[in-house]
Amino acid sequence: MAVLNLRPLPGGRILRGSQPFNLDATATAEFLAQHGIQTIVDLRSDLEAGLVPWLLPEGPAAVELFHNPLDPNAIAGSLQAVETAEDLGELYLGWIRLRPEWVADALRPAANGMRTLVHCSLGKDRTGVVSAVALLAGGASPDSIVADYSATTANLPGLLHDMAETWHLHVPNSRPEYFSPDLMILQSPEAAMRHFLTGFAREFGDARAFLREAGLTAVEIQALASGAGGPAADAKM
Repeated sequence: MAVLNLRPLPGGRILRGSQPFNLDATATAEFLAQHGIQTIVDLRSDLEAGLVPWLLPEGPAAVELFHNPLDPNAIAGSLQAVETAEDLGELYLGWIRLRPEWVADALRPAANGMRTLVHCSLGKDRTGVVSAVALLAGGASPDSIVADYSATTANLPGLLHDMAETWHLHVPNSRPEYFSPDLMILQSPEAAMRHFLTGFAREFGDARAFLREAGLTAVEIQALASGAGGPAADAKM
């Protein structure tokens, strides 16, 4: 297996993807070198990261691992309560209302010029939120952000299969229905990201202002916007 659901954001400084499914130390080193990754931002909870840890090389090829966890259950109460695409988008808004610094911290390595892999478990929800804010800061259009988010849909069958196998290996009593593609929390509908973007614009306005309030400096935000490759990359703060 490998890092799945993998793709770069425009500009190439940020890669988004899943956790490292069954990568040994050699395969991990090859993957990181192939993609020129200098920093990994791991958005998984402590439990998730413990089940599937990174086996990183040491020495000259060392890559910095930054664990920036967000446990979606701790904030949402129960992910099973997410029944509609709008519920899913509202879940995303809840994360950044409560933890705006979490988004800023996830984007700081890229803002400081590091080729960065940002990932959670499936590379869909937490990764999707961080990616959306990065793209907004770079001036990307809502349609392009929605397209990036919904690109996960084609990858979900393989992702859910590997996720179910991983959990069954480490947690034998995990139930197969927890990984059903019928669950809204395991889907990536366009309407979820559109709900998030509409709510973000209403509540926070400009993504750069949001990131400044969340802890990034003006210099970091300008560098992030340039790295995101958006049409507004050269706009003044």
